[in-house]
Amino acid sequence: MFLAWNEIKKNKLRFVLIIGVLMLVSYLVFFLSGLANGLASLNREAVDKWDASAIVLTEESDKSLLQSTMTIDELDGIEAEEKAVLGQINAIAQTGDKKANVSIFGIEKDGFIMPNVIEGEEFSAGNEVVAADSLKDDGFKLGDKLTLSSTDESLTIVGFTDEARFNAAPVLYGELETFQRVKFGEAAEANSDQINGIVVRATGLSNIVSDDELEVIESEAFIENLPGYTEQSLTLNFMIYFLFIISSVIVAIFLYVLTVQKISMFGVMKAQGIPSGYLARSVIAQTFMLAAAGVIVGFILTLISGAFLPSAVPVAFDILTMIFYGVILIGVAILGAVFSVLTIVKIDPLKAIGG
Repeated sequence: MFLAWNEIKKNKLRFVLIIGVLMLVSYLVFFLSGLANGLASLNREAVDKWDASAIVLTEESDKSLLQSTMTIDELDGIEAEEKAVLGQINAIAQTGDKKANVSIFGIEKDGFIMPNVIEGEEFSAGNEVVAADSLKDDGFKLGDKLTLSSTDESLTIVGFTDEARFNAAPVLYGELETFQRVKFGEAAEANSDQINGIVVRATGLSNIVSDDELEVIESEAFIENLPGYTEQSLTLNFMIYFLFIISSVIVAIFLYVLTVQKISMFGVMKAQGIPSGYLARSVIAQTFMLAAAGVIVGFILTLISGAFLPSAVPVAFDILTMIFYGVILIGVAILGAVFSVLTIVKIDPLKAIGG
């Protein structure tokens, strides 16, 4: 450690450059992890808000809520501690010059998936909705009357709830009858028993349904089958993994070049009786200090950047995940230093001094 620290102090610029590169890599890794979390939240917030075990859809729907169609009568054939009906349709909501893609959930007010209201009040009449508070960022407010792209019906925002986005669209919660009027228009009365799915809470999922035309899908499996969710997560995670490899290669190249430049010095030290193990530990200690410094600076800069990002940027930093990735970055940096250690071990004192 003494040798490693003294060399860093003697060659400040050289090692500051290495720290700078590691800082940039770690900053990118942390930011991508926050972006991955943020984009995942955009898709799953409303489903997580249910705090449910599973959702029952039709078997032919391919795990898609929108493609599933059933009747309220299916409730009688489901064995679960708690169950709630759900209708869902996508639409474009507009009031004045403000417009947003939304997902409309038709629910029963006494069902367990009824959202908490953080502003305003719960819906109590037809065509009243509780909206996701993310719509406030787009200029929507209490009392707004929303016209919809798919129907002549209009909805009125009477309350806001937090963490309520589904497949990246803010959710509007309303009565089941409101959903049916929006979806079926004049044929709403004839389709008053139509829903898309049934959300359940149960200790076991094996014997919930007896109808072969229905399928029980665990909440996490349902989320993973949302359009684009898995592909998006895999893409960002692979980018993070490649950055780990890039970090390891960068450190290996930097330290190898530095080691080659100091071969004669290491040869003299080995000729004086300093063991290869001591020199190897010095390189590892030096790498640890450089990597730790770069990761810590990158960590701090990421948090500072996050504090100034607009709400429209879907970034959500998870501190535990960032710490985990930081440890991995330090680990792969040390792994990259192994090449330099092998070079030091192979140094012949006589050849190094004579060369």
